[in-house]
Amino acid sequence: MSLLGLYRPADTWLHRTPVGAKLCGLAIFGVTVAVVRGALAAAVFLAVALVLAASARVGVRVTARALRPLAIVVLALGSFQWWQRGWPVAVEVVADLLSIAVAATVVTATTPMDALLDTFVRAARPLRRLGANPDRVGLAMALMVRAVPGILDLARETRAAARARGLERNPRALLIPLTLRTVARARTTGEALAARGIGDDPDSPT
Repeated sequence: MSLLGLYRPADTWLHRTPVGAKLCGLAIFGVTVAVVRGALAAAVFLAVALVLAASARVGVRVTARALRPLAIVVLALGSFQWWQRGWPVAVEVVADLLSIAVAATVVTATTPMDALLDTFVRAARPLRRLGANPDRVGLAMALMVRAVPGILDLARETRAAARARGLERNPRALLIPLTLRTVARARTTGEALAARGIGDDPDSPT
């Protein structure tokens, strides 16, 4: 499970909050976390994010599953910072990453993906004057949403295949097949879109 596609229907104040307001709040929260320094401040931000998750009824299990892909990165980065700069900096870095990830999980868990995509389309409408097509922006976002879980599945399958051959510690046995399979999936998606005439006419809605 990734941060995308975590919507959980409920009747909370965060579910009722407009999508634009939630996205703006997430952006402000992320900038604040990045600007304000200190382990204590980072711990406070993480606590705020956890309180928001609790108020949105996201649930500990759902939050943990959403953050699982970040576990290795957080552990490696935290260990490196502890070794190079001490435990206060390590705590700050890890807490900052987790607080932003939890806040993003809250947004996706309280917002239907269709509503998110519609918001991106509306936000891109002023770009028509520059030649951009808002509906194609929505299509690109939809493809991204569908692609991320698919790529994660490909990564798990590639890792399992490498482990079966005793090559789980060989980066080439992981990266090369994953890259080839990802490119193949992208080409298949592009061919499917082309077969439907999407992208041929610059004035088409998508």
